[in-house]
Amino acid sequence: MPTINDIAAKVGVSKSTVSKALNNADDISETLRKKIVETAVEIGYEKNRIRKDNPKKLCVLIENMEYEDPMGFGHDIVIGFKQLAIPAGWEVETISLSEEMQKQTGYDVFMLENQYQGAFILGFSLVDPWMEELKTAHIPAVLYDNYIPENPCIAYVGVNNEEGFDMAVAHLKKLGHTAIGYLGGALESHITIARYHAYLHAMERHNLTINKDFIGCSYYISECTLTYLPILLKNHVTAILCSHDSLATAVMAHCKELKYKIPDDISIIGFDDAPFSAYTTPGLTTIRQDRNALGRCGYYALSSLLNQTAISSLLLQAELIERNSTSAVSFK
Repeated sequence: MPTINDIAAKVGVSKSTVSKALNNADDISETLRKKIVETAVEIGYEKNRIRKDNPKKLCVLIENMEYEDPMGFGHDIVIGFKQLAIPAGWEVETISLSEEMQKQTGYDVFMLENQYQGAFILGFSLVDPWMEELKTAHIPAVLYDNYIPENPCIAYVGVNNEEGFDMAVAHLKKLGHTAIGYLGGALESHITIARYHAYLHAMERHNLTINKDFIGCSYYISECTLTYLPILLKNHVTAILCSHDSLATAVMAHCKELKYKIPDDISIIGFDDAPFSAYTTPGLTTIRQDRNALGRCGYYALSSLLNQTAISSLLLQAELIERNSTSAVSFK
């Protein structure tokens, strides 16, 4: 394992200078400190595994997800993570990230500079700069709803999407629905791709026809509701599966504007069981993600990685929450 002496030799400075730089001492210039940290990352130096007197620090890195408001989707995930990490002796810092921050500093450099030994990462898309860096990262990270293959330092936690969509399609089929449509996000993240394929596989397993005119995917909720939803309705779907609850509630609102009664004229199912889902009119049938449990799973996975136990994926079982946005198909 590389040492401080190796860094000092490569940069051409003393061991004490390297030590000061890695501990953010005030008498080291920012330029030199940056060079030393980048060199440390380059040669694979892992400060936290050598210095046993370092504070035990983990971070939760969040982008594009509300977590401070108790009604925010990320709130309970962060709480669940902290409920296990803090009693285990870890300091946990929650940090909002932006794409610009990722471009300015690499993942391993950021972690080493701030003395974080591991990260739980929420809300990233496939195009985030750090997603490419995580393929070769040395400092452990657990991704929620994102997957990095072939790096033993990275793990994925989430809910079993295949199981969730199978439950949703089985529920609708039992109610007599066969023309089941799908509306989802643009296929540019792991989770939107996973849920799109989960819908296709569920339809196949239940021997239901897959029709391209029953499917619409877009980054924008407005495009799903204004462009794709009318196409699905024109093609006489009797039920629609949505890739997340915010989209499902928008679909319900637009259906009402078009004078469709829910669930009499059309049944709608969401995914996530977001905090607001029980309070829509009608209440939204959805696939639940236990957010507190997801946070705890994030800690389990990260703890395993920190103990050199490489795990790939940790998936929660899905749960169908039946409310009033679905009913037996109406033949008119």
